[in-house]
Amino acid sequence: MKALAIRFCTVSPEAGPLAGFFNALGMPQMDLSGVLPQPEDGSIGGAIFTATDSWIEVWPEGPGMTPGTMLQIVVDDSDAFAAHARKNGLNPEGPMDAHGEHIYFLKAPGGLQIAFQSALPKSGD
Repeated sequence: MKALAIRFCTVSPEAGPLAGFFNALGMPQMDLSGVLPQPEDGSIGGAIFTATDSWIEVWPEGPGMTPGTMLQIVVDDSDAFAAHARKNGLNPEGPMDAHGEHIYFLKAPGGLQIAFQSALPKSGD
């Protein structure tokens, strides 16, 4: 079992100012054009700032996007991490498959939402 990357994801009314902050900090921003429609009013439709295999996501509130913060942990085998978590008294929910990943969810002390996920096998693997 191995953790591969960390992702911080927030859905917030402050998505635009947060994106501006990370741009001003010099974080490289992933090009989402063609992947995610951007609002016509010039507001932010979401942004992802990369750092090797880790990244920061900021999204505005909207349908299916309720406010919140989540720490996503990319792992080599999410099923093995789920089994390990259960053996240690945690109760991960899932799995679900989305966006090419096999994902489990937990709530950490203090209420922080946690997801841990691994890549789904590519077609033909």
